[in-house]
Amino acid sequence: MTLNAPAITDSAAMNGGLDGHIAFAMTGDFHRNARAIKQVRSLTSAGFSVTVFHLAGSAPAIALPEGASIVHLKRPEGKGPLFFRQVSRLFLASLANIKADIWHASDLYALSACRRRADESGSALTYDAREYYPHVAGTVGRPWSRWWWARTERRDITRTDSVFTVSDSIADALASDYGIRRPHVVHNAPVSDSSSVSGDFPGLASRTGVDTPVILHLGQMKAHRGGEGLVRAMLDVDAAQLVFLGYGSEQANLEELTRDLGLSERIHFLEPVAPDEIRTTIRDARIGVTMLEDTCLNHRYALPNKLFDYVHAGVPVLGAALDEVDTIISRFDIGMTADPSDPRSIANALLDMLNDDRQNRWRSNLPRAAETFTWESASQRFLDGMVQALSARL
Repeated sequence: MTLNAPAITDSAAMNGGLDGHIAFAMTGDFHRNARAIKQVRSLTSAGFSVTVFHLAGSAPAIALPEGASIVHLKRPEGKGPLFFRQVSRLFLASLANIKADIWHASDLYALSACRRRADESGSALTYDAREYYPHVAGTVGRPWSRWWWARTERRDITRTDSVFTVSDSIADALASDYGIRRPHVVHNAPVSDSSSVSGDFPGLASRTGVDTPVILHLGQMKAHRGGEGLVRAMLDVDAAQLVFLGYGSEQANLEELTRDLGLSERIHFLEPVAPDEIRTTIRDARIGVTMLEDTCLNHRYALPNKLFDYVHAGVPVLGAALDEVDTIISRFDIGMTADPSDPRSIANALLDMLNDDRQNRWRSNLPRAAETFTWESASQRFLDGMVQALSARL
């Protein structure tokens, strides 16, 4: 069974009229997760029906595509292995009374429950390894924690019929670590034509009321994501404003640092916008920043959503010099890299990037990168993996 052009528009018939029910389990808030939203839209457009099980958060609900429904679960307390066990039990209980042709774990926390339901029903099991879980920042300096997460993932990933991930480096690592077939690489790229999912939303200039160049940090503010270095770098970048568009555990610390440095008039913290609003919201940024620090292999191998969001909005990128991010910035000549732990390195790069000639060169190169990384292309690999899994159980 094969698919033709991936359908992000409503054309299940074009894709062979696939059918079957998919139980789609994820630990985060579906309404805030751009990757999951695109995946569900592609699945329903291809003819599948999908029931999403997610830990409900505070994000405004988006309209579900025809063929999709959602079950809201209450997020348990705790963190680490305790949280993992609670989430696994919650998903297992919630999935107990439904039937599915494919049990899809959208992250490691949902994988155990989906594997058990797949074993009980003899149905297909798929898994989206969106992180290199044993090597995330939380396991740095904690070898027993790393061992536990690797053991947990190994137990279930070897049962899967298809595995997906976000970068070539993670795909290679998972294949090597667990002796599995190389996962399908599904980049976190936006839809190339966003007219069907995006309106015309206010840009950053109108949201902040500033008329100087905007440097943008999009997405979550967490530890080891270069936020502190970026704030300190603004002491030496007088000709621009910095906008954090998002949320996260480090936001309060970054706001306090901003006040302490006397930068409150030039650094702004804005509420996150819905995934479908991102492109038009950020289109007037001068520079887009992705500053994961090289503290773990998960960061080194990452290809963050924000990188592709900047590319599709036509915004030159300042990135950390990490394996995957650096490769794309260099290959397409769309920006620069800096050391996220060194404010002086960040400031020098930002000042260089505000140069009009460089801006013009990078902006002329961005369309080629945007044409290369699209959800239309990525979704085909995702759908192919789903069909492969389904076929393995027929």
